[in-house]
Amino acid sequence: MEYISTRGKVSGVGFIDAILMGLADDGGLLVPARLPQLSEATLRQWQELRYQELALEIFSLFIGDEIPRDELKQLVDDSYATFRDEDVTPVRGLRDGLDVLELFHGPTFAFKDVALQFLGNLYRYVAAKTGSTIHILGATSGDTGASAIEGVRGKEGIRICILHPHGKISQVQELQMTTIDDANVLNLAIDGTFDDGQRIIKELFADVDFKHRYHLRAINSINIARILAQTVYYFYAYLQLAKRGQAGPVSFSVPTGNFGDIFAGYLAKRMGLPVDRLLLATNENNILARFVSEGAYQPGEFRGTHSPSMDIQVASNFERYLFYLYGEDAASVAALMEQFKQQGSLSIPADKLAAVQADFSAHAVGNQECLDTIARYHRETGYLLDPHTACGVAAADRIATASPAVALATAHPAKFDESIRLVGIEQAYPPQIADLFERPTHVELSPATADAIADRLKDFFEQKR
Repeated sequence: MEYISTRGKVSGVGFIDAILMGLADDGGLLVPARLPQLSEATLRQWQELRYQELALEIFSLFIGDEIPRDELKQLVDDSYATFRDEDVTPVRGLRDGLDVLELFHGPTFAFKDVALQFLGNLYRYVAAKTGSTIHILGATSGDTGASAIEGVRGKEGIRICILHPHGKISQVQELQMTTIDDANVLNLAIDGTFDDGQRIIKELFADVDFKHRYHLRAINSINIARILAQTVYYFYAYLQLAKRGQAGPVSFSVPTGNFGDIFAGYLAKRMGLPVDRLLLATNENNILARFVSEGAYQPGEFRGTHSPSMDIQVASNFERYLFYLYGEDAASVAALMEQFKQQGSLSIPADKLAAVQADFSAHAVGNQECLDTIARYHRETGYLLDPHTACGVAAADRIATASPAVALATAHPAKFDESIRLVGIEQAYPPQIADLFERPTHVELSPATADAIADRLKDFFEQKR
């Protein structure tokens, strides 16, 4: 399998080089040169597979012979041995016609663990095989940071720096990062928003000299391995419903701010998974919902919400979707992204908007609607939703589909107790989270500029172990 850039000036890249490159050297994002096409017969054969076995089959399609199958199997087994549920991502019934896909059974209680446990082990594997140094740089709106740090902390040959917006994530999310005291971990709280952090990351990766001098590697969803790992649970959810006798396509309701999680579902559909509708759930930072409804992609005013991991105005995976929307025409994508850079917005013509709306429906969930959804489902079913999952469930309630729906449960509610308490619900923290409040923290404040971050990274990456 080879990988190419959405902007057309990078091609013929193998899987390992693709994960090491992160952001393509031409400023675009890497995608597979071709997507595998899966038949109904293959899906039937996969129906009895455990999650780890399914992941091995899907990863093999995108990795080829770059990693021997027995070694890839070990990477997969090691990655998902850290999950608390034997199904890894179990499917639970919520109400008639709606299930939840629980993605929060990994070590940091968030869906990011599904991809980042694998990517962390993959980086360790590459570092050991090649003797190379891996310096990971990422930004988080809350969950990516903890999952990324947990995936690589203490691993030989790897250092990691994570940026997070100071005061704009939940207390548990912050503690999961900043209570880590491993020497290979640096936490920087920036004086700005997640969008500022994401901008800084892209600027530093776009500085090719800096990127190569310090062996920068990406952990954000600009890294294609993140997206590929997330396709697995879409297949797994569909196959679990099929085992229960559910015939026909399934719709997925996905809380998303950075377009990565729902884009993984879109790729799964293009690969042949019987997906009816992809329901895009945002919060009051509704740039993606407005794009689906109107065809205009333009950031609005930043809003702090009860679902802080989705408090994002510029979605880094949006460019990958444009690549497929425009028939894999890299020149058109490059022109659109240049327009967005120069004008701060872009729009698509009516025929393209019709294509968007053939795959996606969208709903922007207000703060009160989010809380009301948490309260109502807890009262009526006893199931406690975290505020991000509540956005997905609210969208599934609002948008009628001809097929059963699965809402992605992206985090454990204990990570967002500030929101849960607002509806008068008391919950017990899992022991792993309760313990965080007793630990000292390790974090530095930084201006939200690429120059300030670059200067601090030079010191961190050059220090002797």
